[in-house]
Amino acid sequence: MTASNRLFRWRNPYDLAGTEALFAAAMAENAAFQAAHCPDYARILALRGFDAARLAAGELAALPPIPTLYFKHHALLSMPDRKLPVKATSSGTSGAMSRIGFDVGSLARGARMVLQMTRYHHLLSPRPCHYLILGYQPRRENQTAFSKTGFGFTFFAPALSRTYALVWQDGGYQLDLKAMEKRLIRAAKGTVPIRTIGFPSYTYLLLRGMEERGIHLRMPAGSLITMGGGWKQFEGQKVEKSELYRLARSVLGIGEAQCVEFFGAVEHPILYTTCPRHHFHIPVYSRVLIRDPDTLEPVPEGTPGLVNLLTPMTASMPLLSVMTDDLGVLHPAGTCGCGIE
Repeated sequence: MTASNRLFRWRNPYDLAGTEALFAAAMAENAAFQAAHCPDYARILALRGFDAARLAAGELAALPPIPTLYFKHHALLSMPDRKLPVKATSSGTSGAMSRIGFDVGSLARGARMVLQMTRYHHLLSPRPCHYLILGYQPRRENQTAFSKTGFGFTFFAPALSRTYALVWQDGGYQLDLKAMEKRLIRAAKGTVPIRTIGFPSYTYLLLRGMEERGIHLRMPAGSLITMGGGWKQFEGQKVEKSELYRLARSVLGIGEAQCVEFFGAVEHPILYTTCPRHHFHIPVYSRVLIRDPDTLEPVPEGTPGLVNLLTPMTASMPLLSVMTDDLGVLHPAGTCGCGIE
């Protein structure tokens, strides 16, 4: 069994200390595969003077990160297109989209990761529920990662219904928060829990609008609010997470403990899930470096910088080390207090 497959079969999804050597071995294994099967990536490594021995020794920062912007303009493939049964794109809000393809082996590793993470965070349930997806109604033409993951989240518990905020009308997507509001009012009269998943911006706009109209409901026990993605064109209306949690309790009667947030990127298909204290913790399937925006050198813990995401999950493309344009801070292990070290 390959090091990557052993890593994605690890029982404890947050055992970073126990997987340090295995993670380094999986990264070195994946880097060698990508260099052998993707000539463009091999040239990138050669131009940067990459020494594979440093990666095998655990020096993850030695691997040249590739900016997400690069994937929006260049295709880096290590397998022929016919071997990629699933393809996804980024949202394209900046005008260009990353196009990512996944082979069967990578999909299998991803499935094991999702199963482990959702079990750990108690998101799997046999109890049926109504889903409110604050995102895109699926269409064959819509290949965005968020439309795929939004639909995928509706399998964490059996779906009795799916209601979408972005519906296809007159040749384009239209935001229909009124339909979401009506669905919530109807759900409050029953006993079946609801689960929302979607952009925090739409979640905020929906709940704020309901509160302004004096609508205060109580969702059935077992209901959850889950969010993922950025604020995109609503950046000017962005609020603190605490305001979202307040609205959830005020409008829907859903407590802060039942609000969960996800983080990920199409170029880095790892599932990050907030803990009960609403912090993101790094799972065994990845590592995170924070780099200085000017020098790209790693910065100490507690210092803000560009988020560099690493994983050996994908064989079909060299997504080992991806540099996002997000700013983040890496905090010392164990400082959260939730129990995850």
